[in-house]
Amino acid sequence: MLNRVVLVGRLTKNVDLRYTPNGVAVANFTLAVNRPFKQDGEQKADFINVQVWRKPAENVANYLKKGSLCGVDGRIQTRNYEGQDGKRVYVTEVVADSVQFLEPKRDGQAQSNYQASNQDDPFQGDAVDINSDDLPF
Repeated sequence: MLNRVVLVGRLTKNVDLRYTPNGVAVANFTLAVNRPFKQDGEQKADFINVQVWRKPAENVANYLKKGSLCGVDGRIQTRNYEGQDGKRVYVTEVVADSVQFLEPKRDGQAQSNYQASNQDDPFQGDAVDINSDDLPF
């Protein structure tokens, strides 16, 4: 059996971070994921509920906010509970094993004004001249 989900999308609102009675962090958020096609010339999106546990939940709550682009790797899970009206409520969500932050932190800058610099890129810089005598093979 295989149950694996990989999503890339934007948060529709800020992350909801809570703690269980045992002190375990759990974060919930909704991810808007564009469909790969347009209908009537308009891009459609699916809104997918995501749940993250423990330290990754705290990281997500601290570093992501509404509109942040992120990648989620996890599994689909269905659970149910009894609602306030006594009816059974079913919830299907993605339980994330990992969440990747796909944009750098902006510190108050508007997203459209952000430009990444190459200073943090270890592969940028001067070319290294390697002599074939230096190679071990």
